[in-house]
Amino acid sequence: MTSSWLGSSADGPWIESSVAVTETADPAERAHLFAYLYRLRLIGRWGLMRSTVPENVAEHTYQVAILTHALATIAHDVFGRTDVPIDRAVTLALFHDATEVITGDIPTPVKHHNPRVHASLRELEHLAAEQLTGLAPSPTRDTYRALITPGETDAEAYRWVKAADKLDAYLKCLTEVAAGNPEFTVARRQLERAVADLAMPEVEYFLRHCAPSFAMTLDELGEP
Repeated sequence: MTSSWLGSSADGPWIESSVAVTETADPAERAHLFAYLYRLRLIGRWGLMRSTVPENVAEHTYQVAILTHALATIAHDVFGRTDVPIDRAVTLALFHDATEVITGDIPTPVKHHNPRVHASLRELEHLAAEQLTGLAPSPTRDTYRALITPGETDAEAYRWVKAADKLDAYLKCLTEVAAGNPEFTVARRQLERAVADLAMPEVEYFLRHCAPSFAMTLDELGEP
């Protein structure tokens, strides 16, 4: 139990509050979803690659959310689109790799080794999503199921998340190569093509105006 006292004497009326932080009335009511999601920071990415800067899934999730917002904002502010569900897309981005807290980050060459492996991993991701959903507080499970496993109604919003996901992978390769790490040279070329194949003007705008900064040093970023 923790207790806090708000004001007294010169500060005016005081109130004592007690909050149980490690107990619940019924252990069956405990919801572990968010404790699991916090462990995404323990799941490493790029497991088969030698990185100059290690990256975990929590960092990647944050970066994809930023990029999702950036692409959707460019669509609205630069290209005048009013049909982009920015808020929903960013929310979906926050949960797009949530299942990896159970499955781990499976390297792309493994994931796409052959159709049977790919299908099996899809089933594994589905089972992990169901497990995670079951860990949410029971009144909120439908909400989190729709975020962890987006349906057809979120197809347009999720398109921006997928674009941001690819873009983030490309930017990782760009920064690694700029740091003198040849391990990411081939991956950079592959992802450069994959990002171009998106054929999204918002992505092209980001690559032209924003991406070059990722290959710069801190001193170069500070130059006028």
